[in-house]
Amino acid sequence: MSVILILITCSLLVAGGFLAGFLWSVRTGQFDDDISPAVRILFDDETVPKPIENKIKNPDNV
Repeated sequence: MSVILILITCSLLVAGGFLAGFLWSVRTGQFDDDISPAVRILFDDETVPKPIENKIKNPDNV
């Protein structure tokens, strides 16, 4: 009978530790990511267009 009480006490301590860790992570903003890195790969990056180079040769410099 005393073994059951020891196991219940240990399980409550472990569960309390996990609860404390979860509450700490929520308060420090660990779950505030709107777009996770796993989904971010599906979206296109916004690229800045490069300036267009003059590809037509100047007839004076030929």
